Amino acid sequence: MCSAEPVNCYPVLVNIISNTFLRLFNCSARIRIWSELFSRTQSPDLKNYTFFNCLSYLLILAAGLPPLLAVSSMEDYKVKSTSC
Repeated sequence: MCSAEPVNCYPVLVNIISNTFLRLFNCSARIRIWSELFSRTQSPDLKNYTFFNCLSYLLILAAGLPPLLAVSSMEDYKVKSTSC
């Protein structure tokens, strides 16, 4: 009933439990559920947009991180701090 992924197992378990409660109360209705984690669009434009968005974010992060580390070590040098 459940696949190996826990994302799919929880909705199936909730469906089984809810339908069991409906049967206990002699109800003829049934609850159906489905689970789809991500939309399955295969648009190349969307993939390109996501790729270039992530790439630009990583480039900005890579450009801004080294000066931050250099300033931190310069401050340590100024106050003559040492690590034990």
